Amino acid sequence: MNTDILFRPFTHPKLQLPNRIAMAPMTRQFSPQGIPDAAVCDYYRRRAEGEVGLIITEGTTVPHPAASSHIQIPKFHDQSLEGWAKVVETVHAAGSKIAPQLWHVGVIRKPGQGPCPDYQTVSPSGYLRPEKKVLQPLSTAEIDQIIEAFTQSAANAKQLGFDALELHGAHGYLIDNFFWEGTNVREDAYGGSLIKRTRFAVAIVESIRAEIGEDFPIILRFSQWKQQDYEAKLAQTAEELEQFLKPLSDAGVDIFHCSTRRFWESEFEESPLNLAGWVKKITGKPTISVGSVGLSEEFVATYREGTAEVRGIEDLLARMEEDEFDLIAVGRALLANPDWPKLIRAGETDKLRTFNKEQLAELI
Repeated sequence: MNTDILFRPFTHPKLQLPNRIAMAPMTRQFSPQGIPDAAVCDYYRRRAEGEVGLIITEGTTVPHPAASSHIQIPKFHDQSLEGWAKVVETVHAAGSKIAPQLWHVGVIRKPGQGPCPDYQTVSPSGYLRPEKKVLQPLSTAEIDQIIEAFTQSAANAKQLGFDALELHGAHGYLIDNFFWEGTNVREDAYGGSLIKRTRFAVAIVESIRAEIGEDFPIILRFSQWKQQDYEAKLAQTAEELEQFLKPLSDAGVDIFHCSTRRFWESEFEESPLNLAGWVKKITGKPTISVGSVGLSEEFVATYREGTAEVRGIEDLLARMEEDEFDLIAVGRALLANPDWPKLIRAGETDKLRTFNKEQLAELI
């Protein structure tokens, strides 16, 4: 098995990486009072020493009272920044690049959760899922406040020396609440059509660009599926996907991180391309693919059944040889094997450890 394609440098005008392997963002909830400590720093250091090219951190919350659903989810503002500065220094010393994932959980936050339990959860239209309204819609004034919160966190990322930033626009959280017609029934500038539903994310990207300049790379993670509905789709066809992507690309997204549950599945019937493949074809911009890399079970089954056996990566290598996408994000396989890239490069797949959900109970 020739794995050279995984270890070819990635060269972009704004971001250069030693290889094509990224660490997927995975919420861990091990930051006391939202502040990453030495254990969090060591957690990322181990993956950097394992030769991950780009570490995308777990979701880190922006400075808005309803952004977080758990007090131990790391923040990306105030006292947490000193901890993140140490993470950046450590990861760089180990030879990797790093990007924070900036996050607002939106309607997924249950009442009373997080560091500001008395603050009301927010949503574009108040819907948890189609036809289930649980809140009042966001006002345009508070939308502006949240855009500013993302912008401030982006400025923090640049100031701390991160190499890029990622916006979490997937999986049924706030940015995705605006994307999805099931949770966005607004009739103003932020809703009413597929293109208008991108306006919130576009405004965030435009505001960040104005604050940090053109040279700092912005990654956008998005997904068709939602945790409220695994079969949901933002775009039913390639034509709709193009409508969705154009405003985001034009606003200044540099790299699209295309979240799927299984990277090897085709997105539309007319082509074997996966979601990342279609996005690269449509936008011409680099893409990151993700979804059950190196594992036999996707993550939902993992939580139900507990384990995911090691799976071959021949299909991944073939797709990357065809230049279907540019980077591959590895999640649970990196939790079980912090040195996953080293083992793959050396052909020592017999040493790969099985993932099981018990590994989520500690930060290793």
